[in-house]
Amino acid sequence: MSKPVLFANKLFSTIFASLVFTQFVFAGDKNDTTESITTEHVVVHAPSLIGNLEGNSPDRSVIVYLPPGYKNHTDKRYPVVYALHGYSINNDIWTTEIKTPQSIEAAFVNGAKEMIVVLPNSQTIHNGSMYSSSVTTGDWESFIADDLVKYIDAHYRTIANRDHRGLAGHSMGGYGTIRIGMKRPDVFSALYSMSPCCLSAREAPPTELLAKYAALKSPKESASLGFFERATLAAASAWSPNPNKPPFYFDLPSGNDTNSVLARWAANAPNSMVSQYVFSLRKYNAIAIDVGDRDFLKNDAEELNKILQEFSLKAQFEIYKGDHVSGVAERFEKHVIPFFSDQLSK
Repeated sequence: MSKPVLFANKLFSTIFASLVFTQFVFAGDKNDTTESITTEHVVVHAPSLIGNLEGNSPDRSVIVYLPPGYKNHTDKRYPVVYALHGYSINNDIWTTEIKTPQSIEAAFVNGAKEMIVVLPNSQTIHNGSMYSSSVTTGDWESFIADDLVKYIDAHYRTIANRDHRGLAGHSMGGYGTIRIGMKRPDVFSALYSMSPCCLSAREAPPTELLAKYAALKSPKESASLGFFERATLAAASAWSPNPNKPPFYFDLPSGNDTNSVLARWAANAPNSMVSQYVFSLRKYNAIAIDVGDRDFLKNDAEELNKILQEFSLKAQFEIYKGDHVSGVAERFEKHVIPFFSDQLSK
């Protein structure tokens, strides 16, 4: 796949200087279907990721989709949806899974109000950041909620307040949506979690897999492992970091460390965390969760919805016909974008 083209940063100094005195039209009052979506590839420098022990780059590729009316209607400012990709892929690969920009354009043609959609790259040396905060992987929570939002607000005509920002994601990105959402209602006002992973506490890997991990000499050697084998290393990097254990800088649940590490992993499972963030979640205008009826993550998603209902957190919850990946593009076009169209334009 070719490398993203790095476009020059756009500085709308005149707009920002006069913003206090300007009345602007909310994006989406009328869709401009005569133009196509503009796709921009930028690199966002993330102070939150500097100094992480894995050496993950703090300069992250980001794809920005600007709505059809963006170029011609310079008096408009737009809501923004931040969309998080899943484990083992990056934002470029995710565009093929959710069929952007076509799915976004189709949503606009069918009546969704215009918005900016942002896809950051959160891939790490072990194939996924888990959108967590760790000295080993970096502070990905702050990258999404602070560094990335600050950059987009500074370089694009956004409506720069929480009521017009949404957070969405699929699989690991769905987990990130719930995780970051619980902690940052000051930044986002609506959440849409698609087939979220990692909601319940993990068990210890089998003995033979732990032996395979012990045989690894460097993080790069983990590239030879299978999907779920490598995902465990990503989880350990995010949830049980240890700055005193080079070259991996994390703890695994083995020997005398088993109970301690499993407890740390459980502390990062949303189904265990929700009760601590009830007051934060009540600040959201809307929360949506969906999952396929043949998705191996269905039971955990149902449990999350049950917990939310017990605390009177009325999330929209839907089980649709499909497996973990079969309905992603259709859901993004017909459910995710319309959901934010309704919520972010109020």
